[in-house]
Amino acid sequence: MWNKIKEHLPTYLIAIAIPLGVGILSALLTRESMGIYSEINTPPLAPPSWLFPIAWTILYTLMGISSGIVYINKEKNHPAARSGLLYYAVSLAVNFFWSIIFFNMRSFLLAFIWLLLLIYLVVRYVLLYGKVSKLSAYLQIPYIVWLLFAAYLNIAIYIIN
Repeated sequence: MWNKIKEHLPTYLIAIAIPLGVGILSALLTRESMGIYSEINTPPLAPPSWLFPIAWTILYTLMGISSGIVYINKEKNHPAARSGLLYYAVSLAVNFFWSIIFFNMRSFLLAFIWLLLLIYLVVRYVLLYGKVSKLSAYLQIPYIVWLLFAAYLNIAIYIIN
């Protein structure tokens, strides 16, 4: 197993760098507006703001590992791998703009609708990933759970603010 990881290490590093880069760029573009999280009313179970960068770093890393697994194993089911990676790429773009909509624009309802689109895209690519590698699909379960939790937070913030 370790030899296979070493053999494909550059692919994994690039695959991890892509979502981390998207996340870093999004954070840089919204850093001046993220203070609103402490200014708005938040629902029960709302985590402290310091938890978000930790959670997203873990999730982006898992996204990268999953996409790397699919890319490396694309010959197992080339159509599913290609479509899954396409949905993944689109989901990264949607993910990128969610922070801008929520924090910079302070458009909580639009952000919620945008988040529903993101959830749809992620579920689509996870189902396609599963046709290439079960592990790559399973590694995305925390992301789906986090997005569902984020949807709860987002709609609750819209309602109470």
